[in-house]
Amino acid sequence: MTTRSLTPVKSGNFETFSWFFMRVSALLLIFLVVFHLLYMHIVIRVENITFRTIVDRWSGPLGWFWSLYDITMLFLALLHGANGARWVIDDYIRPPAWNTTLKVVLYLFVFIMLIIGIQTILRFQAGVM
Repeated sequence: MTTRSLTPVKSGNFETFSWFFMRVSALLLIFLVVFHLLYMHIVIRVENITFRTIVDRWSGPLGWFWSLYDITMLFLALLHGANGARWVIDDYIRPPAWNTTLKVVLYLFVFIMLIIGIQTILRFQAGVM
């Protein structure tokens, strides 16, 4: 008598890439977020952060650097979180229809947040307010 596992077997290049991405993005995010916190809280100081501070940061002489830095942090954080949520959905939501529906909602949410974040950063970088 053989028993079947209820957990679907995950294989293929996507799952391997997904596993690897989680490790690399976590490591990169640690450095990006720690530098961001140190810069914003120690160099600029929290009491000096205003709307104008952020506008100047994105539209100043190093605006391209800070825009790229913040977009990278946004991408990595959202995709890292979405990948983790995808794993949770696969582990706990068994009915295929619910599983697919929740993933579609998750992907749509991540896509919308990426568009809003990138649009915000680039709009300030271009000096459009």
